[in-house]
Formats: sequence, structure tokens, C-alpha cells
Amino acid sequence: MGSLSPWHWAILAVVVIVLFGAKKLPDAARSLGKSMRIFKSEIREMQSETKPQAPAIETNTATNTATNPTPVQSQRVEPPASAEPGHTEARPA
Repeated sequence: MGSLSPWHWAILAVVVIVLFGAKKLPDAARSLGKSMRIFKSEIREMQSETKPQAPAIETNTATNTATNPTPVQSQRVEPPASAEPGHTEARPA
């Protein structure tokens, strides 16, 4: 009862052909294939962006400082003061 019999599949195929027409079905399948290829390439691109790249070994330190500036340390930002006096962010244990 859970699976479709061959007759069910045949009736379903006839209904799809009647609704969409025999000419539009190959075009729809072709556009679906193109969409799947684009989707797969975008997924691959996203995965390659998230993987860390191995750093290149540089021998010249003079060009190293020019092309790769030293990172700047961020400063700590204090949380905003509470609106209620005596209210703290600490939670009881």
C-alpha cells in the first residue's frame, strides 16, 4: 500500500504530459539540469572559501612587510551601563 504500482506511475506520466505538453518537458528538464549545475558550482565555491588556505612561504622580508601589513589589535569595548541602579549582569549560581 505504501508504494506506487506501475499503473499509478503510467497514469501520473500521462497526466504530466497532458498538463505540460510533450514539447515543454525536455525544455523544463534542460533548465532544471542547468540550475542543478549552477547550484553545485556555488556550493563548491562556498566550501572552498571556508577552507583555510596554506600560507605561502616568502623569503624576502622587505616585500613581506609591504604586501602583508601587521594586524592591528582591537580594543576592548565596555558594555553599556544598565538602566536600573544596582542591576548587574551576573547571574546567581
